[in-house]
Amino acid sequence: MRLLGVGMCAAALVLGVVAAPAQAADGPGELRGARWALKETGKDARFRGLAAVSRSTAWVAGSKGTVLRTSDGGRSWRDVSPPGAVAEALELRDIEAFDGRRAVALSIGEGEASRVLRTEDGGATWTEAFRNPDPRAFYDCLTFFDSRHGLAMSDPVDGKFRILSTDDGGRSWRVLPDTGMPDALPGEAGFAASGQCLVSAGPRDVWLATGGGPVARVLHSSDRGLTWRVSESTLPAGDPARGVFALAFRDRTKGLAVGGDYRTGQASPQAAAVSRDAGRTWTPATAPPPAYRSGAAWFPYGAGAALAVGPTGTDVTGDGGRTWRALDAGSFDTVACTADGACWAAGEKGRVGRLEGARRG
Repeated sequence: MRLLGVGMCAAALVLGVVAAPAQAADGPGELRGARWALKETGKDARFRGLAAVSRSTAWVAGSKGTVLRTSDGGRSWRDVSPPGAVAEALELRDIEAFDGRRAVALSIGEGEASRVLRTEDGGATWTEAFRNPDPRAFYDCLTFFDSRHGLAMSDPVDGKFRILSTDDGGRSWRVLPDTGMPDALPGEAGFAASGQCLVSAGPRDVWLATGGGPVARVLHSSDRGLTWRVSESTLPAGDPARGVFALAFRDRTKGLAVGGDYRTGQASPQAAAVSRDAGRTWTPATAPPPAYRSGAAWFPYGAGAALAVGPTGTDVTGDGGRTWRALDAGSFDTVACTADGACWAAGEKGRVGRLEGARRG
């Protein structure tokens, strides 16, 4: 969605230090003792794209065509920005990585500004795999089911969200037919806020988050984007700045939705919801985050532990998203966790953090 092209205001930052928690999470199953350890990147780009591979390896992508990669847990970062993306100052809003060498990045914008770039050598070289030829399309997010199969989504074209598909690891892409896509609502689009408006779980299930319309909705496909079922969320809607900004699914049934109103100072009641039936129905959190949140991720340990991040802080849940508690007041746009128990977050002014001190509840 185009309205997120301008950066949002956030709290003041102190880089290179451990962020003190605003309120410790100490309930059963929650991320007790957790805190963000900030990792100095030496850049001032806003990183809305994040690919967390492991505790040691992560990629971030952001404004001015910037891509960084670390292989030592954030102690040092290598600038592996695609030269063409830097020259054109492309907005890289999503990146998906299979390991420390292979990654696929998405730039957003109208027409040819929306592109997919791919590397197989850790960012030493990049290949442009897709350049959007349709001036009506605006791609927001991408996701991969495995190392070969992936999708990207565009805001509606001819009244329906457009889906791009690859089955060769991002080397080539094709637009899927829209016969199985429900009609979009007036004003409805996706938010390119965190790379989490399109997410997958397992080999075939994928979910798409919407906002900007009269209702904030979630679309689900169980056949890699060929047909979709739509449901209404409980998140704020009815304005171009409101909706579902991020989804996270632990498996094909348990999901989280976060969002709200991204404008500074605007209230975001009911900014989180949970689903236990693959997104067919959504239940509002009984104690949601206190403000707009743009990213969410399940913690790999504990069935109900997850994080949500936004410009005004990080919140944690230990009960699967029903109740949330403040963890930190620092600004992040996106968050991701890995199978080996590491969680990374990224945001404005080159800010990147890795969660430290988390214990199983």
